[in-house]
Amino acid sequence: MENLNRTVTEFILLGFSIGHREEILLAVVILLLYITSVAGNMLILCIVLVDSQLHTAMYFFLCNFSNLDILFTTVVSPQLLWNLFSGDKSISFPACMTQIYFYFLLGTVEFFLLTSMSYDRYAAICKPLHYHTIMNGQVCVRIVLACWLFGFLSILCPIIKINRLTFCKSNHINHFFCDTGPLLELSCTDTHFIELMDFILSSLVIVGSTILTLISYSCIISTILHIPTTTGRTKAFNTCATHLTLISLSCGISIFIYIIPSQKETLHTHKVPAVLTTIVFPLLNPFIFTLKNDNVKEAFRKIIHQTWDKFIQSIRATWKENAFVWEKP
Repeated sequence: MENLNRTVTEFILLGFSIGHREEILLAVVILLLYITSVAGNMLILCIVLVDSQLHTAMYFFLCNFSNLDILFTTVVSPQLLWNLFSGDKSISFPACMTQIYFYFLLGTVEFFLLTSMSYDRYAAICKPLHYHTIMNGQVCVRIVLACWLFGFLSILCPIIKINRLTFCKSNHINHFFCDTGPLLELSCTDTHFIELMDFILSSLVIVGSTILTLISYSCIISTILHIPTTTGRTKAFNTCATHLTLISLSCGISIFIYIIPSQKETLHTHKVPAVLTTIVFPLLNPFIFTLKNDNVKEAFRKIIHQTWDKFIQSIRATWKENAFVWEKP
């Protein structure tokens, strides 16, 4: 996919229009958020893997979602941190194309996975007697593989087209990472077809995922309302509320950035929503949503107690061995 007519070998990410001291402060904040996000999502992965009671379809999807969050924020955050700390805002052409590819691949897979999670909640609440048959292990694995396959296929053509563009107007990208909108501004090639293709694919993925999720939750809400006890209704609603909140936020911001038409001179307004999706939102799954789940909290407490007990036992065993050695004549 090498383009011999390309005159740009690297781009300059303009980032945020703030001073150097403010950039260092922002970099420290982003670094803390990034470390916390990765650590939190790794914690969710460890909890689910260690506790056999969490080896169900729901937590299988949550594990995959945590893994996606780690990868998604890693696509943007390290490069952004380097640009802010070092003051070097450059990014090579291959690195820029790689960042675009994985950013949209992982983002697309997340939407498909969120839609699959809504179907899982539908099966659990609306078809409880057949849930373990409907969402067995093989089905869950196939669903996740299908999410990755459809994500790969949906972004492959646009990425190939973007990679073949000629950039000769400028190499300054008005963003803190390589995004298609600001990048297409720099091309001296006609980009109308790519923009139309991006709009259609984004609409199909985002709006399609939203519609399917709303269909699932309309059935779920109808079933919840027919639950005779208040406790049962509250428990069922709490199970779904966090997932519905997450997909609502993700869809809302993505529609604002990639579907609603924007003037080129107002593209800088997309930086704040992009910060939310790439840096802040990966924190929401482990610390606001998943760790509020009673089963996850109980599993976490159990792991802490078991770890502490093993630690105390190892200290006691070491002390006894040392005491035995000291008592020898």
